[in-house]
Amino acid sequence: MSRISIIIPMYNEARHIGRTLLSAEKAAHAAGVECELIVVDNGSSDDGPHIARQFGAQVLVHPGLLIGALRNRGTAVATGDWLAFIDADIEMPQDWLQPLFDLHASGQADVFALDLGIPTQAPWYAIAWQRRTQRVCAQASHAVDWLPSSNLLMRRDWFDKVGGFNESLRTGEDKEFTLRLRENGALLLSINDNEALHWGYEMNWREWMGKEMWRQGSHLQLLRTHGYSLRLLRFPMLSLLVWLLDFLAISALLDGFPHHAAVMVILTLVPGLVLSIRQSIKHRDLLLTLQLWGLHWVRLHLAGAAFILSLCHWNARRPARG
Repeated sequence: MSRISIIIPMYNEARHIGRTLLSAEKAAHAAGVECELIVVDNGSSDDGPHIARQFGAQVLVHPGLLIGALRNRGTAVATGDWLAFIDADIEMPQDWLQPLFDLHASGQADVFALDLGIPTQAPWYAIAWQRRTQRVCAQASHAVDWLPSSNLLMRRDWFDKVGGFNESLRTGEDKEFTLRLRENGALLLSINDNEALHWGYEMNWREWMGKEMWRQGSHLQLLRTHGYSLRLLRFPMLSLLVWLLDFLAISALLDGFPHHAAVMVILTLVPGLVLSIRQSIKHRDLLLTLQLWGLHWVRLHLAGAAFILSLCHWNARRPARG
């Protein structure tokens, strides 16, 4: 019988960890595989570790490590021939595993991730931001260049082949890891006809902006580790362009050219509009397009700030949440 090790990094996730563990265990039982639950705690101050133990998980405590290191520590004690990495605020569907095992057995892919959904009670900006990544298409799955690690499934030998997660990255470790998997020959598959539920949505604007600022801090490290490719350069360069346009708008206004300033301001809106249309056209939802337009405008400014701060060797540390 196959055995799966489910590795969950965690920091102060007492609200969600029980649901996450229960859903993962049910999925393993439905697939008929032995299940090993491993929670790697980053020094939580809440009851998360106690709750995890109540649900039968082995809890490792490693305060102060980045999230890639937490996943690696969990894998070091894992005994399964399959590895699953899921976040501590993700509820997996009961039919998560068996269809992916079948796809692997037929040779269609090596590494898998489900689409993410979000509870209906989440605020509009959290729902819109999640919907931008959801794919609306006739295909149940499709090959991709990289996968997020909110839920990630693979055979143990693929993890060993690439040497695990990069432990120096504050964020973006999932993209860097799965890019290396692909470079080493793994076939990556995104599953569109089934979804995991993300309960750790942003409760307020401050949290949304804080998370985006943190996520965007990985661009420079990704460029250094994977080379200055156009694919990795596009977004940071676009964010710096928006900052430049802001600067030109302020300069024009101070120099007494309000019409020139207005043109610069309008130009700052164009990149966000293009991104929002690209991500929302599949949904055929004008309201979603407008919502994403505003969110992308904010995100581009946050990304520019994060990129500049990383150039200045700003090393803000954030606990490695699940």
